[in-house]
Amino acid sequence: MMQRIDLTGSKPTTAQLRRRLPRGRTDVAAVSESVSPILTAVRERGAQAALDYGERFDGVRPEAVRVPQAIIDAAVAATSKDVHEALKQAIERVRRVHADQVPTTHTTELAPGARVTEKFLPIERVGLYVPGGKAVYPSSVMMNVIPAQEAGVESMVVVSPPQADHGGWPHPTILAACALLGVEEVWAVGGAQAVALMAYGDDEAGLRPVDMITGPGNIFVTAAKRLVRGVVGTDAEAGPTEIAIVADESADPVYLAYDLISQAEHDPMAASVLITDSVELADAVEKEVEARYTVTANAERVAEALRGEQSGIVLVDSLDVALATADAYAAEHLEIHTRQAESDAERIRHAGAIFVGPYSPVPLGDYAAGSNHVLPTSGTARFNPGLSTHTFLRPVNTISYDRDALRQIAPAIIALAEEERLPAHGEAIRARFDTEEN
Repeated sequence: MMQRIDLTGSKPTTAQLRRRLPRGRTDVAAVSESVSPILTAVRERGAQAALDYGERFDGVRPEAVRVPQAIIDAAVAATSKDVHEALKQAIERVRRVHADQVPTTHTTELAPGARVTEKFLPIERVGLYVPGGKAVYPSSVMMNVIPAQEAGVESMVVVSPPQADHGGWPHPTILAACALLGVEEVWAVGGAQAVALMAYGDDEAGLRPVDMITGPGNIFVTAAKRLVRGVVGTDAEAGPTEIAIVADESADPVYLAYDLISQAEHDPMAASVLITDSVELADAVEKEVEARYTVTANAERVAEALRGEQSGIVLVDSLDVALATADAYAAEHLEIHTRQAESDAERIRHAGAIFVGPYSPVPLGDYAAGSNHVLPTSGTARFNPGLSTHTFLRPVNTISYDRDALRQIAPAIIALAEEERLPAHGEAIRARFDTEEN
């Protein structure tokens, strides 16, 4: 059911791979024209406009944007014991990893009396988007909230679409995850209107704007984040989810089939790609996929994703070429199933997250590995990182020079200022020593 791309008999260049490898096509710019009026309306009319659009798109209008604490408390009480315990375990692991990411303040002494200190200050207020729709994502609550908390963010709001099946409030499991994490402010709003409301706020409704927006969403959410960038900061744009697997003949085809299927069930546009130098493995994996995808509750969605142009099996001549191909693809999630998986993983430079060996599947990272699952898609892992504690920190330099230290470097500053034809820069330095020359 998956297309095959035969790259054997060649050692393709990066340029050739970018043209040949399967990749989904999402045109964010194409929907920007329809998203822009939503942003304008919310900027002008605030919460009422956001609620109007929610009623139009989600088919429900909550009593207010902000979810009452009583609704959140009820959601926690209704959560099953198994889910409650699973959330607690996942939260503990994700928190440990993100706490270790906090950088330390450091000072560089360039000369006696000449110091530059770099410190890391948290974003003051952040908005964290948690999608609704085809699935329920309490895991996305954890992945956004925990790094912000570990960075020291003082104020945050979680937004998630209202659900007609739950009285117009976000899904109860989303609310329960917020409560377990200590999040007190949750808005029942989704889509582009949620992004706009976070960016512009509404004083009359008591909804403060944020300084940064993070979290994945559909193409309309992505377009809205692009349009408000500059008003607020945003994380990397998220396209449809994707997995690439590099495997040799030692890999278990059943494991690979399930991993390809599990990613495909996210979305009909999800990408599942196997890269291998073994025709026998490719045949075995395809057979297992055909035999197993129909038993999942999301079989129709899986089939559409696996048959799409964004998915496929890529055949290459050697493991070296397979690793180079994966590096060029720069997958959101990359699994390595080879005899020397640990050392082969070290050769990868471009991936959102790398999952090493048969017992580190992507679903582990989706929930409880401790790593973050908000990762760069569509090949942007070549230059974008995933969400982390660093996302919510701003490095700031503090410069402290005394008189002697400035005098020592003054000739170089003046020379460079004159070369750049900015003489006042040099004069600002000379002025501090004119009395000594006179």
